[in-house]
Amino acid sequence: MILPYQLTRLSNGTRVASVEMPHMRSVSIGFWAAVGGRHETKAQAGISHFIEHLLFKGTKTRSPRQIIEAVEGVGGYLNAFTTEDHTCYYAKAAAPHLRGLCSVLNDMYQHATMTPVEIEREREVVKEEILMYRDQPSQHAEELLAETMWPGQPLGRPLTGTLESIARFQRDDLQAFQRRHYNGGATTVTVAGNVRHEKVVGYLNEVLERLPKGRGPRGAAARGPAGDAAAISLVKADTEQTHLAMGFHALGRDDERRYALKILSVLLGENMSSRLFQQLRERYGFCYSVQSSIETFQDTGVIDICAGLDPAKLDRALKVIMREIDRLCDRAPSQAELRRAQDYAVGQTCMGLESTSNQMMWMGESILGYGRVLDPGDVERRLLAVTREDVQEIAQVCLDRRRMAVAIVGPAKDRDALAALVS
Repeated sequence: MILPYQLTRLSNGTRVASVEMPHMRSVSIGFWAAVGGRHETKAQAGISHFIEHLLFKGTKTRSPRQIIEAVEGVGGYLNAFTTEDHTCYYAKAAAPHLRGLCSVLNDMYQHATMTPVEIEREREVVKEEILMYRDQPSQHAEELLAETMWPGQPLGRPLTGTLESIARFQRDDLQAFQRRHYNGGATTVTVAGNVRHEKVVGYLNEVLERLPKGRGPRGAAARGPAGDAAAISLVKADTEQTHLAMGFHALGRDDERRYALKILSVLLGENMSSRLFQQLRERYGFCYSVQSSIETFQDTGVIDICAGLDPAKLDRALKVIMREIDRLCDRAPSQAELRRAQDYAVGQTCMGLESTSNQMMWMGESILGYGRVLDPGDVERRLLAVTREDVQEIAQVCLDRRRMAVAIVGPAKDRDALAALVS
């Protein structure tokens, strides 16, 4: 069944998108600000994420507890997240409560008070979040990988910021950043569920009419690999496992080859029938979990591989990983393997879009990335049009060892020996 996406631009520039799902009893809504980690200076590192926290800490008319109770009190939930290029505040409840969800999210989005008491309290909370991630070796390895791939750049900094950067934020800094970036031109609202577009636009017109016009921020262009060999970062940690994160500089979101890249990632390590899972876990028993994924930004992207391993097995596991990478570059996959990967990618998208939450996310990410809601049917056709030769060609472009970075957190390892394994 094809669902009709509808998109309206309000007078202040805010984009409102909805999709009617009359067979559902729920509604999901997201308020999206087109600002994230890559729009921050070094001194501002983590400010988008800090503001995300503070929007839950009270408005002119609601206390922090009243914000949560207004949503949870009707059986719903409320949350938020920050990425490199956007921040999203979202809620879900039974469809009759849509107006209330609009009211709560808008109140947070426009009228957060950011009192000094709450700022200091939340500073401690974010500090604990940073320390928590640092104590999670797999998370630490992924942050280290980003730093290694984009050294000295916004994309290479942790979204939470650092203990030093969050200690500097003052109320004036936070409010100025929000005023600059939370405006009509940078705001998108997406709604999915048992709703009508006309009602959605009506509700949002009521609450967003005072949001000033403006435009979204522009981040500095990302710089690619600086050298002609793999970049390697090691952090010694007294852990039972060695945590490996490996990344390759890949494609931006506008590159037409991104569909082939998605199929490549599925073949490499996105499911249990993938090459890396079958080799590293099923054949050799080197690890419990191994996976690959892709992430695309406006001007760049990454395909990465993550695994947790017995330190004694790291060298052998790296040899297997590099062997499978070489195989993908040297030979196109069989037609049967290609078709399984295509059906998996299509099936995962179709099943995901059965929920109002995922439909809401699909619209928001589409509009912020492409200025329109992507047609899932078109995405399916593009995935199914990928050929064996397309996969091999994109493997040769993206799985280039000169465009690779490796981050390892765990017991000490010799850098030169690692470099030899991945060179």
